[in-house]
This record gives sequence, structure tokens and C-alpha cells, in this order.
Amino acid sequence: MSSLGAGIEVFPLALGGNTFGWTSDVASSHQVLDAYLEAGGDFLDTADSYSAWAPGNSGGESETIIGDWLASRGYRDRVVIGTKVSRHPRFPGLAAANVRAAADASLKRLRTDHIDLYWAHFDDPATPLEETAAAFDALVRDGKVRAIGLSNYTGDRIREWFGIARRDGLTLPVAVQPHYNLVRRDGYETDIAPVVAAEQLAVVPYYGLASGFLTGKYRSSDDLTGAARGGAAAAYLNDTGLAVVKVLEEVAGAHGAAPATVALAWLRTRPGVAAPIASARTPEQLPALIASATLELSAAEIEALDEVSA
Repeated sequence: MSSLGAGIEVFPLALGGNTFGWTSDVASSHQVLDAYLEAGGDFLDTADSYSAWAPGNSGGESETIIGDWLASRGYRDRVVIGTKVSRHPRFPGLAAANVRAAADASLKRLRTDHIDLYWAHFDDPATPLEETAAAFDALVRDGKVRAIGLSNYTGDRIREWFGIARRDGLTLPVAVQPHYNLVRRDGYETDIAPVVAAEQLAVVPYYGLASGFLTGKYRSSDDLTGAARGGAAAAYLNDTGLAVVKVLEEVAGAHGAAPATVALAWLRTRPGVAAPIASARTPEQLPALIASATLELSAAEIEALDEVSA
């Protein structure tokens, strides 16, 4: 198990809820959730905006699917739920009134009385950080939220939040959620990792598989055709990215594992990383993800991956 702080322990792989209501319908989503729990998982990551981008959606679909699943199974006490605020079409930004209204809407969709880890999804430069930090603190004090996380914040803004919270006696964040993987390292490692170390924050990286690129299934532009995440994966389809995949496959072969398993296991070797996030469209995609929670890479394998992805 991994610690998120605030007394919250989780399975070292978070299940991403961004596919629920998008590439996974309700039945498939419930099957994925069942399979993840049966495999020992307990950490669900979603957002109030998932999946507003899909045709016919308005936001909140992922939370609704999770909430219905929790209610039908009676599993609320078996899972840790992280959700986010700032990008729902009806609740944009991080003004105090909006944060509270969005949290209440998320609680209703999730069919629960508390959110375990509430993330500020994206920074809101239009709202004073003092106002946002106080709004999150109020939710903790009211028992609606157990712990606070910051997603997509710069190192400087994370430090600023901590400074305000300490000055004003507010609840401190316990976790950060950065875009971080083997083919996207520099931004996190140079800007955010130093504050993670200083504040002993738990790290919950998203896009751990680089939109599927690190599964090894994209080798040419032809492989991107028709893929839901093909556009995002295309950014890595170059000599540098393919060199990373080559080493991933070599390490995977030595363990009889999938490249995706190794890519997520590598993230677990990074300082502070508590649980990478990965999503599955179908239950069949889960075993390779779950295996990353227990795969131990050798020092030589870690070094090889570090060097090729540096």
C-alpha cells in the first residue's frame, strides 16, 4: 500500500475514470470497476468534468457511473475516491462559491457524503489563491473532504499555496497530480519534484502511459488511425519516443510482462510517487496495469530506462 497523507492508504495503482461515459459505456465501466476491485485495487481517480468532451455529454458522467456502481455494490467503504474541480462546464474556475457548489454536485453524483481526495484540477489565475485555499479548507472542516490535492500546478504556485495555508492556518495539500511519464519527464522533474521533496507530497501521475504510446501499440502514423487517443499519442511518435519503447520492450521481455506494466512500474520507482493513474476501457486491459503494482525492476533496468528517456 502507498500513503497519500492524511491517514489515507491506497493500492499503488489508481484507476482512471476518464473512460467512463466516453470510450466505456455504463456496463463496461461497471465491469472494469468490479475487476479492479477484485484484483486488489481501491483508488479511483475521476473529475467533475469527465467526460464533457464526448458528443452528447455535459460533464459528470464518470462520477455518476462510479456513484451508481458504489450504490449498487455497497462498496463505498472499500474505495478511496479522488475527484476534481475547475473544468466542469457549469462549474468553471476556483472561486470559493464555485468550489463549494461543484463539490456538492460531485457528492450528489458520487452518491456519498465525503470525497477522500479533492483536487484543484487546474490553476485559476483569475481567483486569488487565498480564496481558493480557504474554500478547500472549509470543505475539510465541514467533513465533505478528507484531503486536498493540486493537479497541473507549477512548482511556484504549489509553494504559494503552502505559504498561504501556513500563514492562515488552513489545511495543507497532501498530494500533487502532474503529467509525468517516460516520454515526458522534464517539466515535472525540474519544476515540481523539488517542492514534492520539500513538502513530502504524494505524487499521483496522470498519462502514465502517454495516451497509450508506452503500451507499444503505436509504431507508425497508420497505427493512430481511428484511435480515441491517437492524436495525443502522435506527439511521441518520433525517434526519441520509439527508442524508449524499444528499451521498455526489452525490459518487459525479461520479466514476461507487457510494456505498459514496465512503464508504470518505472513511475513507482520515482521519489514520492504513490500511485500512477491508468485507465482501462475494458476489463481485459486491466491485468497489465494491475501487474505494475508488484513488478520490481532491477537497478540496471531502471538505469537503462532513465538513460533512454532522459
